[in-house]
Amino acid sequence: MSEKLRWGILGSARIVRKTIPALQETKNGEVVGIASRTEEKAREYAGKHGIPQAFGSYEALLASPDIDAVYIPLPNTLHLEWILKSLDAGKHVLCEKPLAMSAAEVEQIARKAEQTGLKVLEGFMYRFHPRFEKLQELLADGAVGKLTFVHVAHSFDAGDGDNIRWYSSLGGGALFDTGCYCVNVSRMVTGQEPAESAAFGNYRDANDGGQIDTSIAGMLRFPGGATVLFDTGVNLERRNFLELTGTEGRLYLDNPFGLLEEDSVLEEHHFGQDTVFHQVKGENHFVRMGEHFADSVLNGTPLHYGLADAANNARVLEELDRAARKQAGT
Repeated sequence: MSEKLRWGILGSARIVRKTIPALQETKNGEVVGIASRTEEKAREYAGKHGIPQAFGSYEALLASPDIDAVYIPLPNTLHLEWILKSLDAGKHVLCEKPLAMSAAEVEQIARKAEQTGLKVLEGFMYRFHPRFEKLQELLADGAVGKLTFVHVAHSFDAGDGDNIRWYSSLGGGALFDTGCYCVNVSRMVTGQEPAESAAFGNYRDANDGGQIDTSIAGMLRFPGGATVLFDTGVNLERRNFLELTGTEGRLYLDNPFGLLEEDSVLEEHHFGQDTVFHQVKGENHFVRMGEHFADSVLNGTPLHYGLADAANNARVLEELDRAARKQAGT
């Protein structure tokens, strides 16, 4: 393997406008190929982003000896298939969240990764931003005392029409698009898995039949006593915040999942005392995630987040989805 991890991109989804430049910016990686369903589209993206090789099919990219790892930004229901095919082709995998549509699918990926000895990472990029290092540090130092409540929101307006979020066959809907962040960060800050869950959703007709969730409100109760309240939607005004409240104080972070290269502020509040504003230097969390993954592949260092974590996140999402659909009668 070369001194840099040689990346291939499977697909040309909108997210690659952010991830391709980020992977190109990493110190220990380079993007050498991109595949699309047609060679014409692959060449268009390759030319736009200065990528040396364009492939007219995903299979052709996976067969290339010039590529060590792939980034998968495909629709949610295609993740399992192409992760497994990538591993069979000898490629390490960084895949957009959610890694798969169920815990059983993640466990299938984990077995294949173990058999092949290859790395797989679920692409929750926000976890690699310095804001969350500072947040974890403050929690460990007792800034809020005993954590009692977590309130997290993540929503935006996906518009109407042909957006993939309105296709049930592609794994669309709010919970698996934006709600997965809410579940993931809740598990991170509590350091536990929820003991109880509840959810209520709003639904519309999917573009390909059935009912698809437009917004979800949920609650998670953790063994340590913390309760999480979250709301998420893909047909709402943009909202993005995280608030942690405990017996000794409160932490507040605006735009926790956003791409913030500018400096950000983590607020610390204590019962009417002067607010402490923790300034955090801005960094591209996609770059940091790419460098972490490449370091793990090139040098054998452990990934911060393994497939057991991804399976647990998927398990909670499944439980919430069942609960919300039962309440709505869908």
